[in-house]
Amino acid sequence: MTQKTTEKSDSYDVILEAATQRILHYGYNKTTMAEIAVDCDMSAGNIYRFFPSKIHIAEAMTRKWDNLAHEAFKAIIKDSGRSPSGKLTDFFRFKLDRNFSVCREHPKLGELVEIMGRERPDYLQEELAQERRYIGQILEEGVKSGDFVLPQDVETTSDLVQCAMFRFQLPFFWDRDSLEVLEQELEGVLGLMFTGLSARR
Repeated sequence: MTQKTTEKSDSYDVILEAATQRILHYGYNKTTMAEIAVDCDMSAGNIYRFFPSKIHIAEAMTRKWDNLAHEAFKAIIKDSGRSPSGKLTDFFRFKLDRNFSVCREHPKLGELVEIMGRERPDYLQEELAQERRYIGQILEEGVKSGDFVLPQDVETTSDLVQCAMFRFQLPFFWDRDSLEVLEQELEGVLGLMFTGLSARR
């Protein structure tokens, strides 16, 4: 990697980190590119070299966050010490625990989720599709091991499982619920799901 490339990468990371901290504190709508530039000790023009608009920063933040989650999901799926039902449980428990703790620590994050849903719907659909692929991998493993008998094809079942678990993934559905309450509900829904998946064994 050349020095110029390294400097460009460093500048990108500095801008993204500064923008992340400001958006988490003040919210997306109350953050301006000029303020991010001041935080980075850069000119606004330099910020626009890396991010054409504020929504591009929001997408970069979201991608970084989601990429970290993908690594955790892959580790869960590859873990030979977990059963298929254990993997599915840990998959959704990880999402709930992570999203709940971050949204409680950074209340302004919900605003970013709304903005992304409105301004970058294709990206969110891409993430949902990737999640269904992860679910499908676990279901396929369960079918091969004899733990699961799917009521429909893997793709359709993955979609149904994802729909059933939305309550535990998005902060809009939590209201004033505690993490303990949500975890208990999640265990209950998964229990019903596993009963259905193994009913014809």
